[in-house]
Amino acid sequence: MGSFTKWLGAGLGFTLGGPIGSIIGYAVGSFVDGFSKEDILREQQMAQSRRGTHNTQSGDFEISLLVLASIVIKADGKVDQRELNFVRTQFVGMYGKERANHAFKLFNGIIKKEVSAHQVCVQIRQHMPHASRLQLLHFLFGIAKSDEFVTTSEVEEIKKIAGYLNINHYDFESIKAMFYDASDSAYKILEISKTATDAEVKKAYRKMAKKYHPDKLQDLGEEHLKGGKEKFLQIQKAYDKLKKERGM
Repeated sequence: MGSFTKWLGAGLGFTLGGPIGSIIGYAVGSFVDGFSKEDILREQQMAQSRRGTHNTQSGDFEISLLVLASIVIKADGKVDQRELNFVRTQFVGMYGKERANHAFKLFNGIIKKEVSAHQVCVQIRQHMPHASRLQLLHFLFGIAKSDEFVTTSEVEEIKKIAGYLNINHYDFESIKAMFYDASDSAYKILEISKTATDAEVKKAYRKMAKKYHPDKLQDLGEEHLKGGKEKFLQIQKAYDKLKKERGM
């Protein structure tokens, strides 16, 4: 229990309060052995006294991912083991086995609670920069695709989350296209149409490369840069594909 408490209190800022804090309290109190809601309240008070409720910590991205992942996984009316495995694998890759185990212990409780996507996203939007919110969206599409079939209900849920997070239609379609091998995917990733000139393609590539540069995620810590690099690579691949097609 000591290491779990340490994990919970160490990297969390804004997620220990508000709607997400309530979800954490429910999950811990109901599903983590030897840990009560009083313990989580004590952690919340200690975290607030250390740094103020509203500061973003690296662990806040982790918790936000868990909460939003639970919404997407349940969107098609069932909890698919492949999706759960994807989340676990990603977390082990990002955080190492011990930290991932703590996160999953919490996730097992979060996924059993009905969560208001709107309330949670408003809280995230208030405290997390745009680049980090785009990274959350990328991860959610990864979950949806992990059972090899992205259902309409999952896409609609992610689209709703994107709207709540103040992510515009073009950014949503760009990230979505990274997970679909359609003929116009490269254009959507670069947020342009097929009628774009070669000069517009080059300009779009420079703009998107800047928007998705992994350096924008430095505040989240080294463990989150891998996902940022994956997005950046997709931008590069889309540009290379169009250059080849057009003989640029």
